[in-house]
Amino acid sequence: MRTSLETVQDAYAAFGRGDMPALLALCSPDIRWQFVADRSAPYNATVLGREQLGAWFAAVAASDDIHVFEPQQMLAASDHATVIGHQRTTVRATGRTFECPWVHVFSVSGGMITAFWGMLDTQAAAEARAA
Repeated sequence: MRTSLETVQDAYAAFGRGDMPALLALCSPDIRWQFVADRSAPYNATVLGREQLGAWFAAVAASDDIHVFEPQQMLAASDHATVIGHQRTTVRATGRTFECPWVHVFSVSGGMITAFWGMLDTQAAAEARAA
């Protein structure tokens, strides 16, 4: 069985190559996914289950053009992993770019991601999203 770190690394690899089916397959059917972003971002949300999670990722892609997305530090235990990273993103609606750190916390059981909580620098994102 994969460790929590391996599961999370596989999820980032799938995201990096744009393989959403592989990423969703690493998530439990009843996953709880919560992301804290600037309030006007369509992905500032909590979603439940793979179907809603697929729609959440579609909202991210429709809203933002992510140029750089780098996990920089991964801290893991048997049932969770915390990842600290950095991104550079252009908001499609305004054409403005922001660069910021982020943190993601994953709960993992039986080689599947069961819960996620993430946050980015909401002020940097909001400033780029403002018209």
